[in-house]
Amino acid sequence: MTHFLSDIAGKAGFTLCQTQLQQFKTYADLLVEWNEKMNLTAITEPDEIATKHFVDSLYGLKFLAGRKKIIDVGTGAGFPGLPLKIAKPDIELTLLDSLNKRITFLNEVKNQLGLDNVTSIHSRAEDGAKLGSLLRESFDGAVSRAVANLSCLCEYCLPYIKRGGVFLAYKGPEVEEELASAQNAIETLGGEVTGVFKYNIPATDITHSVVVITKIKSTPDKFPRLQGKIQKKPL
Repeated sequence: MTHFLSDIAGKAGFTLCQTQLQQFKTYADLLVEWNEKMNLTAITEPDEIATKHFVDSLYGLKFLAGRKKIIDVGTGAGFPGLPLKIAKPDIELTLLDSLNKRITFLNEVKNQLGLDNVTSIHSRAEDGAKLGSLLRESFDGAVSRAVANLSCLCEYCLPYIKRGGVFLAYKGPEVEEELASAQNAIETLGGEVTGVFKYNIPATDITHSVVVITKIKSTPDKFPRLQGKIQKKPL
């Protein structure tokens, strides 16, 4: 797997050293092992893990230069946060997920890979960012992948980001309609779309997007709302 990952990551523009490649290999092995006990991923073939999880996650690196404190909201099995951390070790990473057994898995990955400055938090996204939380508006960047539609996702993620920070929403190839419907939410929560980056993952026929939203003003105190309201009445 390491040779294949090195090759496709290189084609995507990311250079990984031998230590990083071994960390990814260990991560993949743990993902497959733990997936037998709990539902982490439907993707279990090594090459597909390399392309559809690891390299896909790395594209956020293009927008994190100079940004150190990052939160991955609804991280699941650790994507995209942990691949970003492996490739950019100076990141101070917080992994947030609502399912405690996934937090247990993430802590095992962190320990096995010897990753420093990684904090795993068991919490719903809307609870972790509520007014008065130490996490609110304290991050240089937030990332999220395969969690919710963009309107809801902005309400989950933008409250975590300080002014000048960025939110990277990993999406599929067709984001225009979703982006248009989320415009009110983005503006209401203090964000501004500063880019939509589309990319093809090498060795696949997959096209994905990263929507880049910059935080230009503080999120109003009343957001995020309770989960039921976020999902039933998106901004």
